[in-house]
Amino acid sequence: MTSPGRDGVPLADKIRRIGGDPDRLAEARHAPGSIAGYVELHIEQGAILDERGLEIGIVEGIVGIHHYDVTIHGFANHAGTTPMDRRRNALLAAAELTLAVDRIVRSVPGRQVGTVGRLLVRPGAPNVIPGQVDLTVELRDLSTTTITSLWDRIHAEALEIAKKYDTTLDYVLQHTNDPALSDPRIRAVIADAVAGLRLTSQPMPSGAGHDAQDLARIGPMGMIFVPSVKGISHSPLELTRPQDVTNGANVLLQTILRLDHT
Repeated sequence: MTSPGRDGVPLADKIRRIGGDPDRLAEARHAPGSIAGYVELHIEQGAILDERGLEIGIVEGIVGIHHYDVTIHGFANHAGTTPMDRRRNALLAAAELTLAVDRIVRSVPGRQVGTVGRLLVRPGAPNVIPGQVDLTVELRDLSTTTITSLWDRIHAEALEIAKKYDTTLDYVLQHTNDPALSDPRIRAVIADAVAGLRLTSQPMPSGAGHDAQDLARIGPMGMIFVPSVKGISHSPLELTRPQDVTNGANVLLQTILRLDHT
C-alpha cells in the first residue's frame, strides 16, 4: 500500500485523494457468500460471434493470466569494431525467444494464447550492439496447469537460447490472475433467456479479464457477450451494432428476472 506505483505515487495517497481511508480497507471487504450472484454484459472483444453470425456468447469462464517480466543481459559494444563472432547481442536472444513463445504455445491443442507484447532494447543506439533487452511474456488460458506447463517449456528453451548467444536471462512473475469459471446454474439461466428471446448463441471462454473475475471470488458469476464487429477492441475502430446491444440488454434483463424467481 505504501510502495509507489509506476507513476511514483503510493496507492494509499491515491485512495486519500478521492476521499477514502486506506487504513479502513479491511472494513470494506465483501465476504464470500455476501452476494447472491453477479451477471455481467460485455462485448466479446474478439471475432468469433461476428464471424459465425451469432448474437450471444454464453461465457464458460474467464482465463487466467500470468505476466512474466524477462531481462536478457548481453554486452553493449561498438557495432563497427566488434566482430560478429565476438558479440553478446541480447536482442538476438530476445528475438529467438519471441519466436519460441509463439511456437510453443501453438504446439499444444487448446485455446491458450501467448504474447510477447513489449521489448525495451538498451542502449537503443544504431551503432551499439544491444546489451540488454527487457521483454514481457503473457500467457492466458482457463487452466492454470496449462499456463504453468507452457511457461516451464518456454523458460527451459529461453535458458538454452541465452546460452547460445552468450547472454544471461532473469525473469520475474510480475502478476497473476486466476481463472474464474462461470456458475453452471447461471449459465443455464442465460441459455434459457436466450432461447426465450429466440436468439442464436454458443458457449465460449473470455480471453480478456473482467470485473466478473473478481466477483467470482465471493459469489456465483455469469457473463453475456455480444458481438464485436471484426473482433476489434481497444481501438477507435471498435464497434458493436445497436441491435446487438439491445439483444444483450434483453438477455441480461431476462436472466436477472429468471434468477430472481429461482
